[in-house]
Amino acid sequence: MMRLAILGASGHGKVVADAAGRAGWREVVFFDDAWPELTRNGAWAVVGDTAALLEGFKGFDGVVVAIGNNRIRQVKQRELAASGAQIVSIIHPAAVISEHAEVGAGSVVFANAVLNACSNIGEGCIVNTGALVEHDCVLGEFAHVSPNSVLAGGVQVGALAWVGGCAAVRQLIEVGEGAVIGMGAVVTKDVPPGVTVVGNPARVLGAST
Repeated sequence: MMRLAILGASGHGKVVADAAGRAGWREVVFFDDAWPELTRNGAWAVVGDTAALLEGFKGFDGVVVAIGNNRIRQVKQRELAASGAQIVSIIHPAAVISEHAEVGAGSVVFANAVLNACSNIGEGCIVNTGALVEHDCVLGEFAHVSPNSVLAGGVQVGALAWVGGCAAVRQLIEVGEGAVIGMGAVVTKDVPPGVTVVGNPARVLGAST
């Protein structure tokens, strides 16, 4: 693991870069469409925009998209993959990953997160700091499980869905594609696609954007 390019110079990107360094990547640089006005993201250099990365990804051993917005992350990762970039996952060494769990390309798993046996994380997902993904859970592509949230056994999270910080989802629940679970919500029933749920017990607030 030598040179890593990260697309998306944000706060989330800083955490990805830090995790990458701890995981053994020796050189980490950012690309962001705010370049050339933006030249630094914390301790790391911003050296170009998306177009520059699409032209120069062969100079890197891996590429990861560090954009919190699920749909934008999906678009950018697919654009890079279609161009031939080597999409990699970043797993913080302080994460606990079962040898029987699967993590898709371009996903990131941060410190103190737990992926238990037979959990399956799709491509481009975010499993954030301290999140618990129990046995047999499935995360669809480009989903986001926020810090300290808990998915009990067998939870199915649809593509592009977002589980808010400190939320808890009961075992065997299905969270539909593009749904949003609000921060601290307690989910005891299936969540339809494209809606936002909040509260304890969680109730539908409205359509997510």
